[in-house]
Amino acid sequence: MAHIDYYFATLSPFTYFAGTGLEEIAARHGATVTYKPLDILALFARTGGTPPAQRHPSRMDYRAQELTRLAKKTGMPFNLKPAFWPFNAAPSSYAVIAAQQAGGGDMGALVHGILRACWAEEKDAADDAVIRACLASAGFDPALADSGLLLGAETYARNLEEAVERGVFGAPFYITDRDQRFWGQDRLADLDAHLSGDL
Repeated sequence: MAHIDYYFATLSPFTYFAGTGLEEIAARHGATVTYKPLDILALFARTGGTPPAQRHPSRMDYRAQELTRLAKKTGMPFNLKPAFWPFNAAPSSYAVIAAQQAGGGDMGALVHGILRACWAEEKDAADDAVIRACLASAGFDPALADSGLLLGAETYARNLEEAVERGVFGAPFYITDRDQRFWGQDRLADLDAHLSGDL
């Protein structure tokens, strides 16, 4: 059975535009997924990236155009300048970690719900009430937002170290059990083809 390690950031608009594409691909191929939220700004610092706010204006302008085009291509609601961004990604990431350990819900729906809260619903994805609502909507116990904070912090830090060691430099990033790496929501079709044996 194929396995995919999914490195992502709850801050990332490109992770938002990935939607639940990974989950659909995994279901088609009978693959399992391990969700590994990480600190994207720390990842940039460790791997030669630059946070969006510090990029050259030409890069920032292109990013804005690309995100606007992605919204049109996908038909997904999107606010280029959400009211609560950037936000502290740690609480939502800890909740994802706790939910994965607890099981019983829909991890893809949880991750996408957190991202949608920021990028489409003008909600603060670091707010406890928003995180609890995302957990409940995805079939998890909302109390997971408050439990396992130490485990969450330890795992969140470990995910970053592991990502750097494995060649991750952005989000979303997918690594198969054969160490095939795919960066970006626009590489999901390539991941699908790889799992089919066509790529």
